Amino acid sequence: MAALKPLRPHTETLANGLRVTLRHVPDLKRCAAALRVAAGSHDVPLAWPGLAHFLEHLLFLGTERFPAHQGLMAYVQGHGGQVNARTSERTTDFFFELPPQAFNAGLERLSDMLTHPRMDPEEQQREREVLHAEFVAWSQDERAQQQQALFDGLSPSHPLRGFHAGNRDSLPVAHADFQQALKDFHRRFYQTGQMTLSLVGPQSIEELRQLALGFGAVMSEGKNIPQTQPMPLMESAEGYYQKVSEHRLDLLFALEGLPASSGEALAFLCQWLNVAKPGGLLAQLRARDLAGHLKAQVLYRFAEQAVLHIEFTTTAAASVIRQKLLDWLGFFATQQDWERLREEYAILLQRQQQVSGALQLARLDSEPLEPGLSGQGVAALKHILKAIGAVDNFSDEWQLPAPNPFLRIEASAPNAGLIRGQTSKHRGLRTFAQDRSRSRRENSPMQFSQALPDHTAQGAIYLRWRLEARPLPRLQRHLENLLQPLCEEARQAGVEVSFSASGHEWLLKMTGLQEPMPSVLEQVLKDLTTPLDNLPEQEPNSPALMPIRQLLKAMPDQCLEHTGSSDDAQHLWSSARWEGLAIGLSAQTQAALGRALSRVPGVADHQPSWPASISRQRLWTTVDTGTSEHALLLFCPTATGDLCDEAAWRLLALVFQTPLYQRLRVELQLGYAVFSTLRQVHGQTAILIGVQSPGTAPLQLLEHIERLLGELPDLIEAMDDARFVIQRQALADQFDLAALPLEQAAELLWQGKMAGRSSDYLTQLTLAIQAIERPHLMAAAHRLGNAEGGWRCLASNSQPPASWQATK
Repeated sequence: MAALKPLRPHTETLANGLRVTLRHVPDLKRCAAALRVAAGSHDVPLAWPGLAHFLEHLLFLGTERFPAHQGLMAYVQGHGGQVNARTSERTTDFFFELPPQAFNAGLERLSDMLTHPRMDPEEQQREREVLHAEFVAWSQDERAQQQQALFDGLSPSHPLRGFHAGNRDSLPVAHADFQQALKDFHRRFYQTGQMTLSLVGPQSIEELRQLALGFGAVMSEGKNIPQTQPMPLMESAEGYYQKVSEHRLDLLFALEGLPASSGEALAFLCQWLNVAKPGGLLAQLRARDLAGHLKAQVLYRFAEQAVLHIEFTTTAAASVIRQKLLDWLGFFATQQDWERLREEYAILLQRQQQVSGALQLARLDSEPLEPGLSGQGVAALKHILKAIGAVDNFSDEWQLPAPNPFLRIEASAPNAGLIRGQTSKHRGLRTFAQDRSRSRRENSPMQFSQALPDHTAQGAIYLRWRLEARPLPRLQRHLENLLQPLCEEARQAGVEVSFSASGHEWLLKMTGLQEPMPSVLEQVLKDLTTPLDNLPEQEPNSPALMPIRQLLKAMPDQCLEHTGSSDDAQHLWSSARWEGLAIGLSAQTQAALGRALSRVPGVADHQPSWPASISRQRLWTTVDTGTSEHALLLFCPTATGDLCDEAAWRLLALVFQTPLYQRLRVELQLGYAVFSTLRQVHGQTAILIGVQSPGTAPLQLLEHIERLLGELPDLIEAMDDARFVIQRQALADQFDLAALPLEQAAELLWQGKMAGRSSDYLTQLTLAIQAIERPHLMAAAHRLGNAEGGWRCLASNSQPPASWQATK
């Protein structure tokens, strides 16, 4: 196992007051920056609710030096990175991830937009309408309203009970007083004394420090301004309240006067409250039919205050559940400083850092928490348990959960026998590149790709089953619930596991550390194929997703053929045909997989299953999203299955995303969830366009999208040569294997396998992108606009146009 990363980064305060954290991780393929401003929605003057959130939006609208089409968002998207921001109660965060060669330019754009915002009145007016649309959607979103209602038991004078999102009424951009407040807030808080910059990347600490110095040199200097202390959380001294609804109980604990290290203590407590395996609180409640699910989380923490939320799915009396919780907490409090649990907790935090990408690490470093439970944290935890009301005279029915078996893996002896698919000549499994070159197939449907080096600590495994029928939703939910404790233990050990259904297919995906993978896979397959006596009754309906997310969830099913349905798991497994792909696994891990692969149900699937073509068809599916909000997804596959078409579609997606966002969101203000991206589904490459709008119906949204797609050839023709070459090369660079994080590379290789690509797919894709000339791209844009590859539209609550074919 590779050496663990340092748990805490290098930290210092620069001469100008900017606090920086620097983390050198040699094997990272990307760099990331997270900038935290110590000011949030609760720091805004009471007269202007939403001002902090509004300012966060305004900062992305461009500067004199970097207009919107050259600003941070467009730049990061153009280089295949990630970028976002978040306004919380007492902090505002800006964060992005980029390849190393593009990182410094990203930092330049971040510092410029934070320091020199344009604050143009017309742009403010447009952006205010966008925030109002978000507010309307938020006010109609059941999940969001349930979350906000959790604070109803707090004091009305505490800012957690207030409105902070911002809308048309709370943001009077034309008023001079509001404009002065906006400028004052920016001047007061957006300066070095209020900021922490976290940088993560493969560069040395000194190189990262020089980047931080360059960033800080152009920022406004200032001193740290202590934030106002909040009002008491509750008017009474009880510090506890509950909310009861059908099949659900929410217990909330308002904690005041917390000691130092309470953040790490609360994280440690939530970790062990959330354990679902035998021995934990939830397992005992399930055994007594008292609760089905439990989730503990900290909803708010600032200064010496915190709100701890524990949610139960239950039909039992609230008093019974609360008594059981306090009884378990009393037992938990007696565990001699939690030595074993602290040791396991430290190991799982190390594992999580091992598999975290640059952006995850940068955001982690923004949080001032110790990596584990320190001695000071132990004292804080004892204080918290007493404040919650953990009883002294607990019952003797409790026990601690068993240690996570995947956190300590003993090195197994090499398997002297042959793994499925081996020959006596080849102890290691052949790659599918060798299969193609020799025009033969292995007996095993599992293929081991050598497109990525096999000497790293991480790898990926994909297993797909094609079924005779579509699994019914209640069967799928039961299997997912069955795997939940195992998936959580695997995640703690550094392996992400997902088991999903799409149409008549099941997909098991594992990514992360190689070392635990064979044991995890063996246990997952054992659990999935254990005979089911009776499927449980369906669980209570959970709050509906926002409309655009409902469409995104439904879309993959629409890309597969429709078959009958079944909840007979045993029959589905026995008649299934399976195939798999493993990426980046060492010879030792391949050998250790032998036993797990012998458990794979079904028979080998050697039949090609290329994506179904919808050439020139326009297919319309209406999805009842249950809200008055409108949403539309347009899925536009490539005109042909040729690699050159995929390359052209990827470049079209890159060129199209900024004009779409600018037209629909900024200029027309039709919606707030506006995006265009390249998506691969079941091996099919397509441009995916999405919009959610509070007032514009799907047919009108489609008209705007079609009009803009029709203008795409002209946009390409008007692009200057330098910009065309830069965008094409930036796209090609995204598929350089030396720069691709393993998880992204694995997903691309899996989609390439589904599409029938060769094993050197990514190399060939890079060459195909670099070979695109402007006339080729304009021709591809015409094919896209004419729907030569077909269009598939999912829309909320509307009938299709006459030229479209309705589907179910």
